[in-house]
Amino acid sequence: MDFNAIKEAAQAYEKDMTKFLRDLVNIPGESAEEGPKMARAREEMEKLGFDKVEVDPQGNLLGYMGTGETLIAFDGHIDTVGIGERSNWKFDPYEGYETDEEIGGRGTSDQEGGIVSAVYGAKIMKDLGLLSDQYTVLVAVTVQEEDCDGLCWQYIIKEDKVRPEFVVSTEPTDGGIYRGQRGRMEIRVDVKGVSSHGSAPERGDNAIYKMADILQDVRALNNNGDTESTAIKGLVRMLDEKYNPEWQEARFLGRGTVTVSQIYHSSPSRCAVADGCTVSLDRRMTAGETWESCLEEIRNLPAVKKYGDDVTVSMYDYDRPSYTGLVYPIECYFPTWVIPEDHDVTKALMETHEQLFGTERQGSEGTVKMRQSRPLLDKWTFSTNGVTIMGRNGIPCIGFGPGAEAQAHAPNEKTWKEDLVRCAAFYAALPSIYMKHKQ
Repeated sequence: MDFNAIKEAAQAYEKDMTKFLRDLVNIPGESAEEGPKMARAREEMEKLGFDKVEVDPQGNLLGYMGTGETLIAFDGHIDTVGIGERSNWKFDPYEGYETDEEIGGRGTSDQEGGIVSAVYGAKIMKDLGLLSDQYTVLVAVTVQEEDCDGLCWQYIIKEDKVRPEFVVSTEPTDGGIYRGQRGRMEIRVDVKGVSSHGSAPERGDNAIYKMADILQDVRALNNNGDTESTAIKGLVRMLDEKYNPEWQEARFLGRGTVTVSQIYHSSPSRCAVADGCTVSLDRRMTAGETWESCLEEIRNLPAVKKYGDDVTVSMYDYDRPSYTGLVYPIECYFPTWVIPEDHDVTKALMETHEQLFGTERQGSEGTVKMRQSRPLLDKWTFSTNGVTIMGRNGIPCIGFGPGAEAQAHAPNEKTWKEDLVRCAAFYAALPSIYMKHKQ
């Protein structure tokens, strides 16, 4: 391959990519409201001559280039979070802004920039004759990731019957190649009590007081160490080979955490003892932890066991209709995943980066110093569609995408034009290099 020609082709598309991204930013589209954004993305694929473009019943846009047997996919979710407190923005989040180096607006880093680079990466493959009879490229523009990571790919794999050989997540990676992430799950704890008049609380059984005891144990589970004398061993124990056979990957991904994210109560009035209390727990999981183990460790907390049948520990479900109206229920469980450092997919991405850009992360003038202080091969802090692609279905997944993880969900979100160009070139070169490794 002529790597310089690939980079020159990507650079030549900078203005087109910038316009495409700004058009997407200009269309609001939170989870389950992505229809107009998806129509704009489809328009771009059709304009660029994708070989096949279709929208599945859930509303995911699937654009194909090539006709080879091996299917290689690039994933990017088109939905965004909301804008939050408007006064925190220095510019209109949907109008955005543009300078010589930057593009601002909601969704620029998280993660419509990745969609833009993947669409143009496929176009460059076609322009330069890189598509061979060995592989087909799929650019999947997906829905509802911000609401329920991976739901879209569970539908694509199980219902559309599309199963790529591997998937590149185009979520922002700050110039790095990311080979995994901690998982997460949403746990619900319900506590029952008995109401009485507030003037005689001793006649009742206050569910909030019971929950207070349980929450102290939850906090201890997150904060404690793992010494033998500790009544509640902290989650840090999973970094120790004594407790976790997958301790090495756990140390790479980082320890699990648990925190209370919501609390609700039920009571006949403000002058009565509460007869019910519910909390939501945000549980981040490292390698070696499962949804079963996470539920059991809450059920085994001393305060939970103390209150016995008055406590129920369960997992939330998600069943919000997509913008097409389709409902596809799933548990709110988003598994940990990590692809090995010596996997052929990992090797292919590392070689692609070295051939195009060298062995250090690249970035704009304002980002390159920070990026190059970090290893090229790393992991995400947040969660991605990889939880279903690899976590639930075992399809190798790896990340390389434009933008910065710290820009995700933040006011004044932005990305860098240089990142869009670099990623488009990377995506264009990757399939050919992977096929070489596969042989």
